Amino acid sequence: MEIPSDLLYTKEHEWLRVNGTRGVVGITAFAQEQLGDVVFVELPAAGSPVTVGSTFGVVESVKTVSDLYAPAAGTVAAVNRELEANPEQVNREPYGNGWMIEIELADAGELKNLLSAEQYAEQVKEES
Repeated sequence: MEIPSDLLYTKEHEWLRVNGTRGVVGITAFAQEQLGDVVFVELPAAGSPVTVGSTFGVVESVKTVSDLYAPAAGTVAAVNRELEANPEQVNREPYGNGWMIEIELADAGELKNLLSAEQYAEQVKEES
Protein backbone atom coordinates (compact mmCIF):
# COMPACT_ATOMS: atom_id res chain seq x y z
CA MET A 1 0.00 0.00 0.00
CA GLU A 2 1.21 3.44 -0.91
CA ILE A 3 2.17 5.83 1.93
CA PRO A 4 4.01 8.81 0.38
CA SER A 5 6.92 9.99 2.53
CA ASP A 6 6.40 13.68 1.68
CA LEU A 7 3.00 13.88 3.43
CA LEU A 8 1.84 14.22 7.02
CA TYR A 9 -0.95 12.03 8.38
CA THR A 10 -3.71 11.95 10.99
CA LYS A 11 -4.73 8.97 13.09
CA GLU A 12 -8.10 9.22 11.34
CA HIS A 13 -6.46 8.51 7.94
CA GLU A 14 -6.33 11.97 6.37
CA TRP A 15 -3.16 13.24 4.72
CA LEU A 16 -1.77 16.77 4.44
CA ARG A 17 0.63 18.00 1.74
CA VAL A 18 2.17 21.29 2.92
CA ASN A 19 3.10 23.87 0.31
CA GLY A 20 4.21 27.12 1.92
CA THR A 21 1.33 28.52 3.97
CA ARG A 22 -1.21 26.11 2.51
CA GLY A 23 -1.95 22.44 2.91
CA VAL A 24 -3.86 20.11 0.60
CA VAL A 25 -5.97 17.46 2.36
CA GLY A 26 -7.28 14.06 1.28
CA ILE A 27 -7.82 10.58 2.64
CA THR A 28 -5.19 7.87 2.51
CA ALA A 29 -5.05 4.82 0.28
CA PHE A 30 -5.73 2.71 3.39
CA ALA A 31 -8.86 4.74 4.18
CA GLN A 32 -10.30 4.50 0.68
CA GLU A 33 -9.61 0.75 0.61
CA GLN A 34 -11.49 0.33 3.90
CA LEU A 35 -14.39 2.42 2.60
CA GLY A 36 -14.78 0.62 -0.71
CA ASP A 37 -16.23 2.37 -3.75
CA VAL A 38 -16.77 6.06 -2.94
CA VAL A 39 -20.12 7.30 -4.29
CA PHE A 40 -20.45 10.76 -2.72
CA VAL A 41 -18.24 13.41 -1.12
CA GLU A 42 -19.60 16.40 0.80
CA LEU A 43 -17.11 19.23 1.25
CA PRO A 44 -17.27 22.71 2.81
CA ALA A 45 -17.43 25.96 0.87
CA ALA A 46 -14.25 27.92 0.21
CA GLY A 47 -13.80 30.48 2.96
CA SER A 48 -15.08 28.16 5.69
CA PRO A 49 -13.00 27.99 8.87
CA VAL A 50 -11.65 24.62 10.05
CA THR A 51 -10.10 23.63 13.36
CA VAL A 52 -7.79 20.73 14.12
CA GLY A 53 -9.73 17.52 14.56
CA SER A 54 -13.09 19.03 13.57
CA THR A 55 -15.18 17.51 10.81
CA PHE A 56 -15.01 19.32 7.50
CA GLY A 57 -17.02 16.95 5.35
CA VAL A 58 -18.33 13.48 4.71
CA VAL A 59 -17.37 10.67 2.37
CA GLU A 60 -19.98 8.07 1.50
CA SER A 61 -19.20 4.68 0.01
CA VAL A 62 -21.21 1.61 -0.90
CA LYS A 63 -20.36 0.27 2.59
CA THR A 64 -20.55 3.24 4.96
CA VAL A 65 -20.52 6.97 5.62
CA SER A 66 -17.46 8.51 7.29
CA ASP A 67 -16.66 11.96 8.60
CA LEU A 68 -13.59 13.80 7.35
CA TYR A 69 -11.38 15.44 9.98
CA ALA A 70 -9.21 18.52 9.52
CA PRO A 71 -5.51 17.83 10.11
CA ALA A 72 -4.82 21.54 10.66
CA ALA A 73 -6.61 24.76 11.51
CA GLY A 74 -7.19 27.56 9.04
CA THR A 75 -9.51 28.63 6.27
CA VAL A 76 -10.62 26.51 3.33
CA ALA A 77 -8.85 28.14 0.37
CA ALA A 78 -9.98 25.70 -2.34
CA VAL A 79 -12.33 22.76 -2.74
CA ASN A 80 -12.03 19.92 -5.25
CA ARG A 81 -15.42 20.38 -6.95
CA GLU A 82 -14.46 17.66 -9.45
CA LEU A 83 -15.41 15.14 -6.74
CA GLU A 84 -19.07 16.20 -6.97
CA ALA A 85 -19.35 14.60 -10.42
CA ASN A 86 -16.53 12.06 -10.02
CA PRO A 87 -16.29 10.87 -6.40
CA GLU A 88 -14.52 7.71 -7.59
CA GLN A 89 -11.37 9.85 -8.00
CA VAL A 90 -10.89 9.29 -4.25
CA ASN A 91 -10.46 5.57 -4.98
CA ARG A 92 -8.44 5.98 -8.17
CA GLU A 93 -6.02 8.67 -7.02
CA PRO A 94 -6.23 9.24 -3.25
CA TYR A 95 -2.97 11.24 -3.29
CA GLY A 96 -3.61 12.98 -6.62
CA ASN A 97 -6.89 14.04 -8.23
CA GLY A 98 -8.78 12.61 -5.24
CA TRP A 99 -7.67 15.50 -2.98
CA MET A 100 -10.50 17.21 -1.12
CA ILE A 101 -9.69 20.67 0.24
CA GLU A 102 -6.82 23.11 0.47
CA ILE A 103 -6.40 24.99 3.74
CA GLU A 104 -4.70 28.34 4.33
CA LEU A 105 -2.87 27.22 7.46
CA ALA A 106 -3.40 29.26 10.62
CA ASP A 107 -0.45 27.88 12.62
CA ALA A 108 2.32 25.83 11.02
CA GLY A 109 3.53 24.93 14.52
CA GLU A 110 0.59 22.57 15.04
CA LEU A 111 1.80 20.38 12.16
CA LYS A 112 4.29 18.78 14.55
CA ASN A 113 1.33 16.90 16.04
CA LEU A 114 0.72 14.99 12.80
CA LEU A 115 2.22 11.60 11.98
CA SER A 116 5.18 11.04 9.67
CA ALA A 117 4.87 8.44 6.90
CA GLU A 118 6.77 5.96 9.09
CA GLN A 119 4.51 6.56 12.09
CA TYR A 120 1.41 6.27 9.92
CA ALA A 121 2.68 3.02 8.33
CA GLU A 122 3.09 1.59 11.83
CA GLN A 123 -0.48 2.58 12.72
CA VAL A 124 -1.85 0.97 9.55
CA LYS A 125 0.11 -2.19 10.32
CA GLU A 126 -1.45 -2.33 13.79
CA GLU A 127 -4.96 -1.78 12.37
CA SER A 128 -4.63 -4.40 9.62
